[in-house]
Amino acid sequence: MGGLGPGIGGGEYLVIAIVALLVVGPERLPLLLRKLGKMVAKARGMANEFRSSFDEMARQSELDELRKEVEALRTGQGMHALGADAEAAFRDIRDDLNKPLDPPMLSAPDEWPDSPPVMAPIETPPAAVKPTPKAKPARKTPARAKAAAKPAASIKAADGKRTPVRARKVEL
Repeated sequence: MGGLGPGIGGGEYLVIAIVALLVVGPERLPLLLRKLGKMVAKARGMANEFRSSFDEMARQSELDELRKEVEALRTGQGMHALGADAEAAFRDIRDDLNKPLDPPMLSAPDEWPDSPPVMAPIETPPAAVKPTPKAKPARKTPARAKAAAKPAASIKAADGKRTPVRARKVEL
């Protein structure tokens, strides 16, 4: 969809531009386009103003409805009696909430959590565990240890000459 209307694509804009160039001429075309841009901007501004005023009216009507509902609740006009069934249900719920809880499961004073246990814990026989052999760490040969300790500062080429290696900048 184009900006000016539905169904206007790039080809149609090209045809309109060529016709405008032929009818108006190249010397007056920039002035015409400037005036056209101002008219489009003015039309968009009017449409936005209309939309915002319409939204404001809708918001105002919603606020008026809410004010009426609040006023009805204050005066008690919107309140109706629920009936005997609802009152009985509310009474049952209130009674259940006010009823004491079941007695605690800890009955004797020696069963409190900070006292020693009444029963001795059940001991489990130790399971026969086979010791697993530990893997021996691989030993480094002296040549490998030196190579690991000191990084290579040069590379040996195929012709036997060594060329220095430039250090690279590492970002952290």
